[in-house]
Amino acid sequence: MDDDPLEAYRLATLPLGIAVVALFLIVLARSHATYWAGRGVTRGAKVVHDSDRGFTWWRTMIEHLEQWTSTRAAQRGLDLVRRWGPIAVTLAYLTVGVQTAVFASAGLIKMPYGRFTLASIPGAVAWAVIWATVGFGAVWAGLALFARSPLALLGVVAVVALLVGWAVRRRLLRRAADDGTEPHPGRHVAEDEPA
Repeated sequence: MDDDPLEAYRLATLPLGIAVVALFLIVLARSHATYWAGRGVTRGAKVVHDSDRGFTWWRTMIEHLEQWTSTRAAQRGLDLVRRWGPIAVTLAYLTVGVQTAVFASAGLIKMPYGRFTLASIPGAVAWAVIWATVGFGAVWAGLALFARSPLALLGVVAVVALLVGWAVRRRLLRRAADDGTEPHPGRHVAEDEPA
């Protein structure tokens, strides 16, 4: 078995630059589509609330998207964009779990498209370079490990899951100590609700 991941996909002659450019275009298209979806929600919500006309599927979609804007992830994205502006857009490409919320939030608050585009370019370049090099390398290493020993891959995944769980618990405990409250992982109690 050849250990070159590019050769396995018949891409060994493909320059790294082409992979970076392709990934750059893909992530740029995704982020801009998400931005415009956020802009569409704003406009669509206004139309839906100002009129009883329109397709049922459109009204339903707008209502679902409005509900999404009240989720914790959406609020976090809105807070980041309001606080940091275009810098939040650039740095969102380097995060996991908040990218979509930041891009949609930029559209929801109607960040000027030119500013969004300028902020997107360096972030998309960084994302593309990371995935074209380290990201695909990690995926290939995982596949190669699975091919050699599925149990070894399971062990690596278990160790990573334990480390992530430990880090999340530590963060919850630290946040609770700062707030002076007791942490309730996985359980949310309203402040006005009796304990």
